[in-house]
Amino acid sequence: MENILPLHLQEVLFSSGDPRLSRQLSRLVKAGKIRKIAARIYSPNFEDSPETVIRRNLFTILGKLYPGAVLSHRSALEFQPTSAGHIFLTYTYTKKIRLPGITLRFLKGQGPLREDRIFSGELYVSQTERALLECMQVSRMRGPESKTPEIAVVEAKLEGIIRSRGDAGLNEFRDRTRSIAGELGMDKEFNKLNKRISALLTTQSAKKLTSPLAIARALGHPYDPARLALLEKLFVALKNEEFAANPETNTGKQAFRNFAFYESYFSNYIEGTEFELKDARQIIETAMPMPGRNEDSHDVLGTFRLVSSRDEMNITPESPEQFTEILLYRHSILMNARPYVNPGQFKTSNNRAGETYFTDHTLVKGTLMKGFDYYQALIHPFARAVYQMFIVSEVHPFTDGNGRIARVMMNAELVKGGQAKIIIPTVYRDDYLGALRRLSRQRDPHTYVRMMLRAWDFSATIVGNDADAMEKQLKDSNAFKAHDEAMLKIIR
Repeated sequence: MENILPLHLQEVLFSSGDPRLSRQLSRLVKAGKIRKIAARIYSPNFEDSPETVIRRNLFTILGKLYPGAVLSHRSALEFQPTSAGHIFLTYTYTKKIRLPGITLRFLKGQGPLREDRIFSGELYVSQTERALLECMQVSRMRGPESKTPEIAVVEAKLEGIIRSRGDAGLNEFRDRTRSIAGELGMDKEFNKLNKRISALLTTQSAKKLTSPLAIARALGHPYDPARLALLEKLFVALKNEEFAANPETNTGKQAFRNFAFYESYFSNYIEGTEFELKDARQIIETAMPMPGRNEDSHDVLGTFRLVSSRDEMNITPESPEQFTEILLYRHSILMNARPYVNPGQFKTSNNRAGETYFTDHTLVKGTLMKGFDYYQALIHPFARAVYQMFIVSEVHPFTDGNGRIARVMMNAELVKGGQAKIIIPTVYRDDYLGALRRLSRQRDPHTYVRMMLRAWDFSATIVGNDADAMEKQLKDSNAFKAHDEAMLKIIR
């Protein structure tokens, strides 16, 4: 008899009213080539458990066995079973069907609407407008057995719409939802949803909201949730590690000033503002820009003005508002000679470096203020310093000058804590940038922390009482060489 079941192409097979298929299924079961793993479901996979096979092929199974069903309610937002193994569908009846590892919760209701999308086979999925209306229904169950998620999930979804499409986009979404509510007879659900939309658009009180993300938006400080999750990851890594003290040795006025010169020199060199050492020294000593390089010269001067002032570097933020104020002030000093980058103002358009897209300009202030909570919970000056360096670098709040400001903020924490400051020498530039990218893209805080510890260990050996001796120490450490010419040495 002809084989009409392609066993080599699919992991699940289904019973059928076709006599030929039924006979072949029976033969294959008897021959031990397939097994029955649930009602009407077979598989040639004998290695994995039925639960694993069904979970991996869940949407194929639903589309085949329940044509016209609509993945709905919380499942239309989550696209996976709840932690209790429940998945919710709108269908022609209300029923609970158990499969190995999964409970199918069918709810009687309207079939697919015109804009509900085909998902798998003949399985549909509720469009977002319909799904959020469904999630506003009353549920007798709670937690992972409920057809509706926590209301904060719905609010976060609405906040995501306004974040990506703006106020106009959320208003358009509301208009479509109102129309769909009329089709489904969900006017009551629409009214509940509309109150939250109005709160996000600040036309009603934010007291109606429960999601931190939505509340921040309604109060005028929307933030980037993905960046906040990354900042939390760094915070946890820093909080779980013990750091030794590394007391400042450049305590004298001249020593502090000598170190500040190299601090500003290397910080600008990293950003591509390159000067010969003697030229940079002349700029600092005379406070005069080099002919033909006015802006670059002022970048070095602005950095030095900040980092050579012990009073300025003893200022660290004590509140979210003060944090942003300090950033804006220091940026205005640093970028004073570049009016086109809006010194002392957060960016008004988005920026990126290579494939890294930084925080959206509309979310900068809120992300910085929200990220301040983690900073405030850190105690050790080094932990606070490297957190400050990363939050400014990662959010990238300014059109230009972000890296330099990040390092100024970092070293202010160390000065305030009586600890050695950090410089990133030219030879260590690639290690530094590579570790930042690894944390940003691969969410690995440990490489970043180890890199900064080595930079701190190196910097503590650079003593500035004698400017010539300091320069010799830096040269002996390979500090001025390119990364492909030498490696950083730490000379005790």
